[in-house]
Amino acid sequence: MLSTRSRFRVALPALLALAAACAGYVPFDGSQALAPEFERRLGAEWQQDVTIPFAIDEKLRRAVDERVSPAGSETRRRDAVLDFIFGLVGLEYELAPTRTANEAFAAARGNCLSFVNLFVAVGRERRLNPFFVEVEDYQRWNYQDGVVVSRGHIVAGMYVDGEMATYDFLPYRPKSYRDFRPITDLAATGHYYNNLGAEALMANDLDAAERWLDVAVRLTPDFDKAINNYGIVLLRRGRLDDAARRLEEGVELHPDSVPLLTNLVRAYQLQGRSDLAVAVLDTLEEMNQASPFFYVYRGDAALAAGDGELALDYMRRALRADSDIPEVHVGLARVHLAAGRFSEAKHHVERALRLDATHEEARKYAALIERGPP
Repeated sequence: MLSTRSRFRVALPALLALAAACAGYVPFDGSQALAPEFERRLGAEWQQDVTIPFAIDEKLRRAVDERVSPAGSETRRRDAVLDFIFGLVGLEYELAPTRTANEAFAAARGNCLSFVNLFVAVGRERRLNPFFVEVEDYQRWNYQDGVVVSRGHIVAGMYVDGEMATYDFLPYRPKSYRDFRPITDLAATGHYYNNLGAEALMANDLDAAERWLDVAVRLTPDFDKAINNYGIVLLRRGRLDDAARRLEEGVELHPDSVPLLTNLVRAYQLQGRSDLAVAVLDTLEEMNQASPFFYVYRGDAALAAGDGELALDYMRRALRADSDIPEVHVGLARVHLAAGRFSEAKHHVERALRLDATHEEARKYAALIERGPP
């Protein structure tokens, strides 16, 4: 049996080697790696206008150095990173705005992409290799003023002891998805600016929306969601020809994109090109995989044409496609209110508000129902 002194002499070289390895570790710096590509796509002055969302500043780095050890197994370091984010920082969910890693750390709030920005930044500081993953079977849309604003759903991916897992904001632990794909840091940055653009669109801030979406499409010119949202900005600015052209280019790249096709219908209608609008609508019907927002769109069109029965049929099809989207319930409320069915309308408004208590149109209808029939 080794004496205490002998065991110390045996262990000391191993401890020194580990310390040297940790001290010599240089974290992967995505900011530096992307800088040449940013300059090529955005110009030499790109740093004046944009930032890399998973870059780490000195304040966050000091906090990581003080609280998260770079030693131990990958599992232990992964758990320490999650404990840092949800324990020390106490990150809480907030739908908007989408934040960078540094902003999420400072505010202790953020949405799913904000969490992934922070997770990637901190994980790479601690000898881990997290990356961005787009979940393709869970997408987010918003329906507003006859157009579909689109955003992706991003989670973190990481190999830990040879096994890959994904990490979402809730429930803060590894989570499985049916259909996902890792994306590059450049593509993740495109998602970040698309999120900012989509949030600005929903707030009707067209100047900010155009600024952020211009960055998104220049960084990732084949990104369907950014193309789609940029087309909406052009529509709302009244640049109908530019909008139709942008959406047509998007459909050429992504012929099965329901948001792109739905918004192209809207562009053609506003241009007075009804024959083309009808042709695209027929294409959407034939695809038999329309998003719930397509059915809401068709329901609104039928309601505007005075066909309440057809409108109700479309809204019910939207409900069957996805019952957890507030816009679907708001659409049903519109149809029921038009027919004077206040009880049914109230049911769907309440469902919409349970899904999103801040939904402006649902709150408007709730106030209307509260006043009662005229």
